[in-house]
Amino acid sequence: MAQACLRLGQLRSLVVPGVRHLSSTRTVAGKHLNYEVRDGVAVIKFDTPGAKVNSLGEELTAEFEEIVNKFSSDGSAKAAVLISGKPGCFIAGADIKMLEKVKTAEDGAHLSKSCQDLLFKVEKSPKPVVAAIQGSCLGGGLEVAMACHYRIAVDGMKTGLGLPEVMLGVLPGGGGTQRLPALTGVPNSLDMALTGKTLNAKKAKKVGLVDAVVAPLGPGLAPADVNTHQYLEEIAIKTARQLGEGTMKLPQRGPKNMTDKVTKMVLGYDFAKDYVFKTAKEKVMKQTNGLYPAPLKILEAVRAGLDKGPAGGYEAESKKFGELCVTSEAKGLISLFHGQTECKKNKFGAPAKRSNTIGILGAGLMGAGIAEVSVDKGMTTILKDMNHAGLARGMNQVQGGIDKKVKRKKISKLDGERYMANLIPALDYSDFKKVDMVIEAVFEDLSIKHRVVKEVEQHMREDAIFASNTSALPIKDIAKASVRPEKVVGMHYFSPVDKMQLLEIITTDKTDAETTKAAVDVGLRQGKVVIVVGDGPGFYTTRILAPTLSEAIRLLQEGVDPKKLDKITKGAGFPVGVATLIDEVGIDVAAHVAEDLGKAYGARFQGGDPELLKDLVSANMCGRKSGKGMFVYSKDSKDRPVNEEAKSIIKNRSLTGPEAVSADEDIALRLLTRFVNEAIFSHQDGVLKTPIEGDIGAVFGLGFPPFSGGPFRYTDSMGAQKLVDTMRRYEEHYGAAFTPCQLLLDMAKQNKKFYN
Repeated sequence: MAQACLRLGQLRSLVVPGVRHLSSTRTVAGKHLNYEVRDGVAVIKFDTPGAKVNSLGEELTAEFEEIVNKFSSDGSAKAAVLISGKPGCFIAGADIKMLEKVKTAEDGAHLSKSCQDLLFKVEKSPKPVVAAIQGSCLGGGLEVAMACHYRIAVDGMKTGLGLPEVMLGVLPGGGGTQRLPALTGVPNSLDMALTGKTLNAKKAKKVGLVDAVVAPLGPGLAPADVNTHQYLEEIAIKTARQLGEGTMKLPQRGPKNMTDKVTKMVLGYDFAKDYVFKTAKEKVMKQTNGLYPAPLKILEAVRAGLDKGPAGGYEAESKKFGELCVTSEAKGLISLFHGQTECKKNKFGAPAKRSNTIGILGAGLMGAGIAEVSVDKGMTTILKDMNHAGLARGMNQVQGGIDKKVKRKKISKLDGERYMANLIPALDYSDFKKVDMVIEAVFEDLSIKHRVVKEVEQHMREDAIFASNTSALPIKDIAKASVRPEKVVGMHYFSPVDKMQLLEIITTDKTDAETTKAAVDVGLRQGKVVIVVGDGPGFYTTRILAPTLSEAIRLLQEGVDPKKLDKITKGAGFPVGVATLIDEVGIDVAAHVAEDLGKAYGARFQGGDPELLKDLVSANMCGRKSGKGMFVYSKDSKDRPVNEEAKSIIKNRSLTGPEAVSADEDIALRLLTRFVNEAIFSHQDGVLKTPIEGDIGAVFGLGFPPFSGGPFRYTDSMGAQKLVDTMRRYEEHYGAAFTPCQLLLDMAKQNKKFYN
């Protein structure tokens, strides 16, 4: 049946003759929402044009309020269904641009209050409203759903419900800190709101967040997600109609089992609330070192609702939301969010031919890790090693990773078997004529890399790409062994590959555009956040880490205990302490990199004595992998005592640190400033194209303090001149290692920032 689609606020009195609606009123279509009444049920559909997801921006929110008002006054609608027009997304959250417009805490509180007021209209509607959820339902999207009277969610189909605002340095400002505890209880609410974790539909039903779960349908005339979405809409309309007619009652809210009932009862007493929130705060402080204010404000907002009732809770939520919006931590984390979004796009364009068959040379930890993130994205992956034992180890690693996902119900057993079917073991090159791209993950030695390039190119097609997973060797040097240097590119993965999000792609002046496009495309399909940098010793990430580790070695030589060094650096915001990081990187790797980059960059990379690293390696103290490094590791214990043998070796090369620059704050700043200065130097050299890629690379690849937003955002927050002054103070004692680069000096002189 033909139906008339009208823009909101336009042609409202237009009558379309000859159009008959089957138990339906006319459709009203806005830019972001559609409204149609079917058999007494208003179907309100979110569908922002030209976007993969729906987000709660100013325009959509204004339209939504108009639609809610229309529903309230529409006598033909006895109930409503909120659903998305996009099968893969209900509402992905609030539009970040609205947060960026907030200039004062009062502005932020007003934004939160206006959102609360809109959702009160939904919640207090005398006519039932049903949320039909398929795909992402996050942040403000979940707050919209929680304001509805009944929630239905699809099992699978990438459906996930969560409140990730804490990851942006803010809290849920649309009633999330109050409605979530009312629906799921305090323990579940704190777990979700403090971590930003996402629940699938079944788990959401178990905790009381959704009322019904719909099984997905398979493909037919339309894809499976489209069929399922249509089915969800039918069920939601039927449910809403029954609720509106009174033939179905809303479920009884509150705790279902005895444990939850007792928990709710006990939390009615101050002593119990004090204990729960004190314990939660201690856990937050331990995990964040008090550097992130959002989790603490979330605790305060939830507690206010328990102590003062809903009115006091909502008031506290909006006030604390406003306070958080203007913090430097929120600005830094929001900047990272934007960077992540940009680095999940292929700015070079789609390749003419996708690389669907990947060959991986080396079945060690890195090679098997790369294979794991390839097979589960549908890429046929040939994993080659030199011998049966090495190949079996790599295959077992991939199988183990897939099995974990099955066990944790992230994928089905059938999908796990399909993924493993994409993995082809190989001891020779016979299948490599089929590959579109080869990724080598062999030992970090230029002569070995050259031998591998010459060997494999004999079996590759001329249009196939050769990618090196080197962490420091210049790609142009590796490409010298290739007959097709334009098809050679660097793809630097980070360990463990299945957990670390970053992929650093390195291009030379000979790498052609099609190779770059294909490399980025593969990385994005593997689920990576991708930065593309220029060639040179250490590229970007290894180059900026090296002087930091060099300074850490100097601090150890000056007598700073490894545990103290970890405590200071974690207190400065590094997720992993720097002494532990040396062990994780591998002392042998650090020694190799220190030697190579020291030759390449000279006095600027000086700090600790590289011979100390060689002494440790000679004593078989290579870090975690050898069981000993700065710490002693045991499979039977999580305790990591300081390695006294290593301390003795360090003492043999001890240095005397100047007292004027040896306070705890100085220790942190000496490490941070060298890190930041080299990042800016990389941008000055043209190795790094944009500050945003520099921030993403430093945070997601190396663990630079996330709340700072990365080294470039850190510089803007600190002020370029203050950074220069700090480095000059250390330069007086240590020379060239702390000489500010020219770009930093220029930024300070002109009072400029990297971000506007």
